[in-house]
Amino acid sequence: MPTLEYQGRKLELNEEGFLANPDEWTEDIAVLLAKDQENLDGLSPEHWAVIRFIRGYYLEKKLAPMVRAICKTTNLQLRQIYELFPSGPAKGACKLAGLPKPDGCV
Repeated sequence: MPTLEYQGRKLELNEEGFLANPDEWTEDIAVLLAKDQENLDGLSPEHWAVIRFIRGYYLEKKLAPMVRAICKTTNLQLRQIYELFPSGPAKGACKLAGLPKPDGCV
C-alpha cells in the first residue's frame, strides 16, 4: 500500500492516493497530497474554499457533496472547479479534503 511521509509518520494511502484513514487529515497533509498526488505546487484561497466545504460537508453528513452544492457554496463555476482540480472534484478535491474516494458522482 502506498504511503505519504508526514512529520516522521507514514500515512497509508489507497492505490489511488486517497488517505486510508480520513481522521488523519490536516491542512498540512492536504498541501502534501496536492503536491504528491495531484501535481499542484500550491493551494489558492479558491482551492481552500472547495476543500474546506467538502471536508465540512463530509464530517456532517458522512458523504461527499454533489458538485452543484460545491459550486453554489463556493460561488465557483464547474469549469473553475476543474481548473483548480484537473482530476476533478470527485478524485482531486475529495482526495485533498481527506475523504475516502466517493462511490458515485460528486
